Amino acid sequence: MPKIKTNRAAAKRFGRTGGGSLRRSKAYKGHLQEHKGKKQKRNLRQTTLVSKADEKRMNRLLPNM
Repeated sequence: MPKIKTNRAAAKRFGRTGGGSLRRSKAYKGHLQEHKGKKQKRNLRQTTLVSKADEKRMNRLLPNM
């Protein structure tokens, strides 16, 4: 049986927390920021957790993380 490979695109975008949850960065930070408020842009800098509904799919992409 071959080794299970990690999806490298997903590995660059997601990380594990100490407790084993998946961490992701927030969307809507790429461009078009002149109309967004300071508070919104500040909150978009922070990371958040992947939802429980998506975590099973992410674990399949990231078996070795």
